Amino acid sequence: MSATIHQLFTSPGHNFYGHHGGPAGTHESIEHDSIELVAGRGIRGDRFFDYKENYKGQITFIDLAVVEAIREHAQAPHLPASAFRRNAVVSNIDLNALIGERFCLNGLLFEGTQECSPCYWMDEATGTDGTEALMKNRGGLRCRILESGILTTGPATLEIPAL
Repeated sequence: MSATIHQLFTSPGHNFYGHHGGPAGTHESIEHDSIELVAGRGIRGDRFFDYKENYKGQITFIDLAVVEAIREHAQAPHLPASAFRRNAVVSNIDLNALIGERFCLNGLLFEGTQECSPCYWMDEATGTDGTEALMKNRGGLRCRILESGILTTGPATLEIPAL
């Protein structure tokens, strides 16, 4: 199945995770043309790299259609996709269908572990009330990285291998 990887991001630190009851962090999201995935560990240079053994969110994906819907809702056409704090912005992939599935994206093996549920910080991250509600059931996908390699932006191929 043909798909597209539009953008890839890492961040050296947490802005929202672990900040409940306090102010958001100020770590920037850094855009890359490619990122290094390390099986069982995460994305080299990202805040969740080596976070904990078998962590379910070693990489996160969000659908470009959701980003565009939030931009429209917020009347902010230039809202950066990095505001959502996901690692990969993709299109033509049903992310929720990959929960509980192993899949290959450009030959790299992942395991979809759960929806990347939006939290109350999303309204602050985008500067618009209602963002969290709009993202319900569309917040993206958390995955474990099962195969090391380089993931790049551009055309992509999604495969669900037979087990």
